[in-house]
Amino acid sequence: MIFDWDYAWAILPRLLDALQITIQATVLGMLLAMTLGLLLAAGRQAPWRWVSWPVAFVIEFVRSTPLLVQLYFFFFVLPGLGVKMSALLTGILALGLHYAAYCAEVYRAGIESVPRGQWEAAQSLNLSRWRTATGIVLPQAIPPIVPALGNYLVAMFKDTPLLSAITVVEVLQEAKIIGSASFRYTEPITIVGIMFLVLSLAAAWLVRRTERWLRLPGERL
Repeated sequence: MIFDWDYAWAILPRLLDALQITIQATVLGMLLAMTLGLLLAAGRQAPWRWVSWPVAFVIEFVRSTPLLVQLYFFFFVLPGLGVKMSALLTGILALGLHYAAYCAEVYRAGIESVPRGQWEAAQSLNLSRWRTATGIVLPQAIPPIVPALGNYLVAMFKDTPLLSAITVVEVLQEAKIIGSASFRYTEPITIVGIMFLVLSLAAAWLVRRTERWLRLPGERL
């Protein structure tokens, strides 16, 4: 089938509108994942077993179950328990929770990479645990893990088509709707593929810029 440029330009506005849903789900889902992931990492490293063990179980449980199953659970099971949300909000929460479990392990690796002497020096200065974590440990732990967090950002962006399983009309679903109405799939699917490629490369570039910006002045070469 020959690529029809006139048809491609005609359907582009519809795909761009649906792309906004994809970007919204990615950005909000990643913000939730990064925030919740940090809390889970802190909980897993808590000195109390009654906190660290349940948190570790939640992390492993979420990582060991497919995202699609979690989407179905949020969308079909929670309303029966009285928790009702829109399809898009459900998708954002599912994406955020799923990737929070992975981000938690990335945060934990970054925190554990900080030399133990930093904690001991802070204790010798009589700094509180909160001030030690936020003022000494996290500023050293975050920069090395930015690439890993960036990888999960791109992965989440490419996982957004799964939201169509719970009736969210994101960009790929819109392309499928257009194709089923006109029986021309070449143009919409090609455009969507280009969109994902361009935005993924842009996100990777932004992550590299962020990584360079977070480096210490002596490391910015």
